[in-house]
Amino acid sequence: MHGIVKTFPGVRALDGVDLDVRAGEVHCLLGQNGAGKSTLIKVLAGAHQPDAGTISWEGEPVTLGDPQAAMSRGIATIYQELDLVPGLTVADNVFLGREHARFGLARMASANRATADLLARLGHPEIRPTAELGSLSAASQQMVSMARALSQDARLIVMDEPSAVLDNEEVERLFGVIRELTADGVAVVYISHRLEEIRQVGDRITVLKDGRTVATGLPARETPTRQVITLMTGRDIEYVFPERSSAPRDGEPLLEVEDLGLRGRFADVSFTVRPGEIVGLAGLVGSGRSEILETICGARKPTAGTVRVAGRRLRPGDVAAAVAAGLGLAPEERKSQALLLGDSVARNISISSLRRFARAGFLSGRSEKQAAQEQVDALDVRPADVSREVRTLSGGNQQKVVLARWLLRDCRVLLLDEPTRGVDVGARSEIYALIRGLADRGVAVVVVSSEIPEVLGLADRVLVIADGSVVTEQPASALDEHRVLDLVMEKAAARSRAAGEGDVA
Repeated sequence: MHGIVKTFPGVRALDGVDLDVRAGEVHCLLGQNGAGKSTLIKVLAGAHQPDAGTISWEGEPVTLGDPQAAMSRGIATIYQELDLVPGLTVADNVFLGREHARFGLARMASANRATADLLARLGHPEIRPTAELGSLSAASQQMVSMARALSQDARLIVMDEPSAVLDNEEVERLFGVIRELTADGVAVVYISHRLEEIRQVGDRITVLKDGRTVATGLPARETPTRQVITLMTGRDIEYVFPERSSAPRDGEPLLEVEDLGLRGRFADVSFTVRPGEIVGLAGLVGSGRSEILETICGARKPTAGTVRVAGRRLRPGDVAAAVAAGLGLAPEERKSQALLLGDSVARNISISSLRRFARAGFLSGRSEKQAAQEQVDALDVRPADVSREVRTLSGGNQQKVVLARWLLRDCRVLLLDEPTRGVDVGARSEIYALIRGLADRGVAVVVVSSEIPEVLGLADRVLVIADGSVVTEQPASALDEHRVLDLVMEKAAARSRAAGEGDVA
């Protein structure tokens, strides 16, 4: 790709970008949110048409007029926001548009067998080809998307944040599949904000900033992380967490969770959070962390236990009651669960506080926008236009909008599920500072993250979760990543031993 230009109304997303990818290599495409990565891969996938520039495939100029044209050349794309159909089966999604058929009749048995083979190759034979996609976890859906890419016999696979919802073991399996692909001559374009992954799996690096190529062809294993960050951001950033407050956590707990359980998900979860305290839930994907937060805020109805905010017991399974009591949730899937993508930044910020802007039954749009603008300015949301559709913002700025919603609401307890998922290194530092700032203002914060160093760096106390139960609760300063993983593995081993004894009995 040479000199690629793409302009949208009011925005020049790509301003002469260059990218070359060799057969059998992993080429890492890096840049902050809004740098142009997503637009570039959509041009490569045929979803966008460039305004200028050329694309060559195997040395010959090509026009990729639509996604089908890209697929026919052997270009497959796995998007960060998965383009799957929840109401169809796993096998239907894997072969969507390329159904196994004979004499015009679908051959589902053949598609199911092929899907099972692909999922086994990815290390997930437990995912049933006949399962409805919508019933699967986010991590399992990511594997289905990868299986679809593998089913196309692609020569070039673009992976946009493929590890964002995977645990450490699944990431290692993914890297194994990537190494198999590149050994067969398949090229991979790998996009990730986790810079440590680039050194593990990458061969060369291209860095985008503000829609331009600022570096290309850098060796992935030899280029210092500090240099990559400087290229991405245009400034030096210390990738560190804000200092923890040394002030004692006095006063009664703001959040009390007692013996909380959700059948089949987790059981006997108890903890408290005091004003100004950050409590982290650490564990692997599927351990029950997200379900705990969803149950606390009323999105799921518990089968046991109680939740109290400021001493007041919440009605089980009632989101409105939880919000009224001062509790807010920033969920893992912000685009599908937290944001109204077609609405303005202002409406997304005010949506939980609309009654505050009502006058005699009518909404005061002026007051609503003014209040939203104050939050946008305070959090440095960019661009600072509250009339702009929230879908046009980068991931980091979308996350700031979600936080702004609860700041406007003056919530006393804030639950954060994967607060920096899909967020670049520069925006991460800002979000970390925002979270610590909220705690310093007396908000009780609970943080869930798949990145154990993030939990340990942000939290004052940490609960290690495995198989739906609390393994230990300790000060964050008493733990490190290896210790957390050891505790999780010990729990898994104990469960396996108990299962084995049960079989013998």
